[in-house]
Amino acid sequence: MSDRITIAFDAGVADVRLNRPEKFNALDPAMFAGIAAAQAELTAMPGLRAVVLSGNGRAFCAGLDIASIAASGSGLADDLMGRSHGLANLFQQVAWGWRELPVPVIAAVKGIVFGGGFQIMSGADIRIATPDARMSIMETKWGLVPDMAGIALWRTLVRDDVLRELTYTAREFSGEEAARHGFVTRLATDPLAEALALARDIAGRSPDAVRGAKRLYNLAADADAAAILLAESREQAAVMNAPNQVEAVTANMQKRAPVFRD
Repeated sequence: MSDRITIAFDAGVADVRLNRPEKFNALDPAMFAGIAAAQAELTAMPGLRAVVLSGNGRAFCAGLDIASIAASGSGLADDLMGRSHGLANLFQQVAWGWRELPVPVIAAVKGIVFGGGFQIMSGADIRIATPDARMSIMETKWGLVPDMAGIALWRTLVRDDVLRELTYTAREFSGEEAARHGFVTRLATDPLAEALALARDIAGRSPDAVRGAKRLYNLAADADAAAILLAESREQAAVMNAPNQVEAVTANMQKRAPVFRD
C-alpha cells in the first residue's frame, strides 16, 4: 500500500482515508494502487467489524487526475478490458471493492465528490455527506462514460431517469440534492463523526449476522426471489445457535455488552 491511503484501526473499526489532500484526493496511478491494496489489507484484517472511508483535507475525491493518468499510460484499452480483480478491472475495483468487502463500509463525504470520486463513494454500504458537498457524475465533461462500477452501483440507489439526466449533463449538484435522489443515505454537518459513531454501533453487533446481512443485500440486486429466499435460509441456518448468536441472546437477557468472536 502507498502513502496515498492511511488506515487507523481501533475496537473493530478501520478509519480509512484517501490521503492526497493537496490535490483534493484526485485519482492518480498511485491512488488506484493504494486503494486496491488497502481493500486487500482490510479483507484479511483480524477483528475488523466496520470501515469508515473519508478523504483527508477539504475534499472527498475530485475524480481522475487526468494529466497524471495520461502521462503514466494507464487507462489504455488493455487495462480497461482486463479483469484483474475478479469481476472488475483496477479502475472499477476502487469503487466495487468496497461493496465486496465482507464488512459494512460507511463513506463520510464533504467538499468535492466528482467523477471517479463519486463512484468510489457509491461503493459504500452507507453514505453520509454534508448538505453543501459538491457532487457530479462528471465523465461526459471529458468525453468519457462512467466506468468505475458506477452503473452497477447506482441501479440500486436512484431512478433511471435521474441517472440519465445527471450523466448526460455532467451538472454539479449538492449533497442535499444527492440525498433526495438516494445517492446519499443522510446528511450531517460532521459526516466523519457521524460515520465513526455508526461504525462503532455496527461493531457492537454480531459479526456473523452483519456479514451475512451484507451478503444477502449484495445478492438482492441480481438474484430472483427463489435464490434470495434460499440464501436467507442458508444465512440464518449458519448463524442460528452458533456461539455469536447465543452470546447476542445471553447479553441482551443479562443487559450487558456482548463479547463476540471472529
